[in-house]
Amino acid sequence: MSYRVVQWTTGNVGKSSVRAIAANPMLRLVGCYAWSAEKVGCDVGELCGIGPLKVKATNDVDALLALEPDCVVYNPMFPDVDQLVRILGSGVNVVGTAGFITGHFLGAGRDRIAEACERGGSTIFGSGINPGFIQLFAIVSAGLSDRVDKVSVLESFDTTIYNSPATEIPMGFGYPVDQPNLPVITRKGSGIFGDGVLLLADALGVELDEVRCEAEYAQTTADLHLPGDWTIAKGCVAGIHVRWKGILGGREIIEIGGQWRKGQTLEPDWPLDMGYTIEVQGRPTIRTTLSFLPPPDFEGKTLDDYIMLGLTITAVPAITAIPAVVAAPPGIATYTGLPLLLPRGVLRAQASPTMGR
Repeated sequence: MSYRVVQWTTGNVGKSSVRAIAANPMLRLVGCYAWSAEKVGCDVGELCGIGPLKVKATNDVDALLALEPDCVVYNPMFPDVDQLVRILGSGVNVVGTAGFITGHFLGAGRDRIAEACERGGSTIFGSGINPGFIQLFAIVSAGLSDRVDKVSVLESFDTTIYNSPATEIPMGFGYPVDQPNLPVITRKGSGIFGDGVLLLADALGVELDEVRCEAEYAQTTADLHLPGDWTIAKGCVAGIHVRWKGILGGREIIEIGGQWRKGQTLEPDWPLDMGYTIEVQGRPTIRTTLSFLPPPDFEGKTLDDYIMLGLTITAVPAITAIPAVVAAPPGIATYTGLPLLLPRGVLRAQASPTMGR
């Protein structure tokens, strides 16, 4: 069985989505939404650097919905509730990576999305790498212990080469390190991690008393010039360690953290593990790690190609879920309600022309 798919945007993550869709024989790309006017009419494959796919990008939403796709792969930088309501209300399922895990991050928008799902008989599922797949990894790890005291997830990366000030400034990067409302900025910018806490609580079968956010910061001791003509001035934030915590009975039972740094002039100078660490404290305590490496045919590729690997592990978890989401009952789906998501259509018997691009 194949699934008719519309790709929604071709930004950083969207490019990885298109590559994954085009390479998977179970998926058929039938349309693509263009956020930028200059991309309208362009071949989607050429926009994503993999050669023509004979599908043109458009900003005509009605035309895309008229294609009656089985699913939209939704990858804008930030979620648009009105847009999601329109798609879901038309009866089209959505998998995505844009600020949606349980939907609580969207506040009242979650209710509107749930209503659109019921009206259209459609389903929405959000993932990504973190929050998203890493929470599933933690849930599986917790299944080894007969007593769980706390589940912790830590994402740890040097993001110096990553050119995305539009997503990192809202986290708190670039602000004076002594700015009084800096914790408020970070809480708002990293709020989707709160959904990750709620997902783990649901998996553990508990209702939390509180979800709280705490953050620490490191400053750069010299002006830091970054890709995309972005400069973080001396004395401003170039390192963030945010922790989202789930509290039950006065005790921290869940923690999802992100520790990111930029440059080599950080004070304090945080060491990083570069990857994802999951620890389930209990009997026994389980500690697992996840990191990613280039494929064997990656030799000679550029720095941008390496960044693409990180974008791939963000994009693919949502795409893997398409068959299960299409088959699911209407509503908001999460990892706790879907069956095991199988990596169908990705095994290569021989090297692909696009492998390693």
